[in-house]
Amino acid sequence: MGVAAHLGIRLAEYDRRIRTFIPDYDEMLDVAAAAVPARARMLVDLGIGTGALAARCLKIAPRARIVGIDVDPEILTMAARRFRDRATLAAGTFLRTPLPSCDAVVASFALHHVRTRAAKAALYRRVRAALRPRGLFVSVDCQPARDPAVRRVQRDAWLAHLRRSYTATQATKLLAAWSREDVYVPLDSEFALMRRCGFRVEVLWRRGSFAVLRGAR
Repeated sequence: MGVAAHLGIRLAEYDRRIRTFIPDYDEMLDVAAAAVPARARMLVDLGIGTGALAARCLKIAPRARIVGIDVDPEILTMAARRFRDRATLAAGTFLRTPLPSCDAVVASFALHHVRTRAAKAALYRRVRAALRPRGLFVSVDCQPARDPAVRRVQRDAWLAHLRRSYTATQATKLLAAWSREDVYVPLDSEFALMRRCGFRVEVLWRRGSFAVLRGAR
């Protein structure tokens, strides 16, 4: 399923509408980009989308090139217009697309599409193998609490954000639709999985259901 169909929007609306869906979207991407080494020469973006995170990374590491992978060929056309000759874009799933040797791998709101822990662990091992010495892996995603009561508070906060742009009924339907298609791994489980795959993990940012994680090789 393409991004537009998954979110129920027209693709041209993506960069505007994503902020109505995800609270603190720009802040999270800024934190993630700031973690990228300024010395980086090669960055890989898993699920690059329109390139919002990758563009921020290039401001931190201006001499880097981007390799962007996305399963949606339509959204890659938008990324291609944004980066022109600064990026190499590959249409396909990042679960199978070969990863080049690189200084950093980043992902924003892409890894919740990985359906199983085993598949995610295999991806993380491939990411670590692709990273050069001192390389970093930075992930932005929904990583809710394990405790059901805390999860409910976090869900209510997400609904409150959605209701700034949508009716209460629309907001509830959006979360329900996404939860059927996405896999939101609790933060402690994601942390543990990254550690088992060989990363030294830090939580760079956390608010409500969302987190920015950094894994050092």
